[in-house]
Amino acid sequence: MRLLHTSDWHLGRAFHRVNMLDAQAGFIDHLVTTVREREVDAVIVSGDVYDRAVPPLAAVELFDQALHRLADLGAPTVMISGNHDSARRLGVGAGLIDRAGIHLRTEPSACGTPVVLADRHGEVAFYGLPYLEPALVKDEFAVEKAGHEAVLSAAMDRVRADLAARAPGTRSVVLAHAFVTGGEASDSERDITVGGVAAVPAGVFAGVDYTALGHLHGCQTITERVRYSGSPLAYSFSEADHRKTMWLVDLDADGAVAAERIDCPAPRPLARIRGELAELLADPSLARYEDAWVEATLTDAVRPADPMARLTERFPHTLSLVFDPDRAPDDPDVSYARRLAGRSDQQIAEDFVAHVRGAGPDEDEQGVLRDAFDTVRADTVVREVAR
Repeated sequence: MRLLHTSDWHLGRAFHRVNMLDAQAGFIDHLVTTVREREVDAVIVSGDVYDRAVPPLAAVELFDQALHRLADLGAPTVMISGNHDSARRLGVGAGLIDRAGIHLRTEPSACGTPVVLADRHGEVAFYGLPYLEPALVKDEFAVEKAGHEAVLSAAMDRVRADLAARAPGTRSVVLAHAFVTGGEASDSERDITVGGVAAVPAGVFAGVDYTALGHLHGCQTITERVRYSGSPLAYSFSEADHRKTMWLVDLDADGAVAAERIDCPAPRPLARIRGELAELLADPSLARYEDAWVEATLTDAVRPADPMARLTERFPHTLSLVFDPDRAPDDPDVSYARRLAGRSDQQIAEDFVAHVRGAGPDEDEQGVLRDAFDTVRADTVVREVAR
């Protein structure tokens, strides 16, 4: 069976101030063409269809068009909700849409109930694990402590139990939206750190033939059977070096996996340039970036006059301007934001405690801080879901 694995469409999202709807429509065209030309048997979309719980109308219309076009091709599509989606909104009408071959899986309680498709070698069971927010699903999965690994492990136990009851030789595919250990993150994914640790080990997905992951925006192979497709478009300058692709996966009669990357169209290349303003404006080697979306980091000791206006004369598609003067680490003018770069909320709070009283928090106090941050994050998620 030939599968096309994609995820993280983020319909409705902008790139800085650039509306990306035309580029997203171009991706949908490319997706439909790939399904037709490469004779794809099933399309997999592993979450974050939309960029937010209440997407703009134009994004909803584009999604509706995509579903109609895939249904017209006769290619079954299995799709889960991600942490950016509203599971309830995305899942509206799922029972009716099933009849058109579009299978929306947004209910955590249905993790162990697969979509079953067949080819000449027999059946393939597709298990959709929508994004499982630990604070919201811990009771559903009867876990003692809300955490990503605990709830995903419990969901996978249901998958393996259902699979064990099926005919020998039934092949299996899991769709999941999660941060799996070994994956490389970018700046454009929303933080899902609730329950202390966001990442879960790849071993959680043991026992299935292929796991199609969503959430991280870089295409990557965790193991030969566990892969991220990544987002089809770049949504932050941290993705400037990404090769945006989909996975074309062939699942043979024995469940062996062969995977090929299919490139996605890019509306414009991304570039990150750094240096003093005069150098950036004069350097002939930067000519290749004059048609790119540019993030410029200026290292001038003194902020130059009208930097954006001057940059856009040479790089008309400059979208982001960052000031990072070259200074010694002990310079008192080094910015507060720079000192905090890369540090978690937990680390910042622990540093504050150490600064105030002269000694950092002990193990029990670290636990109190961790629980406080988890509570705040969980409350935020609950409010978003209730919108």
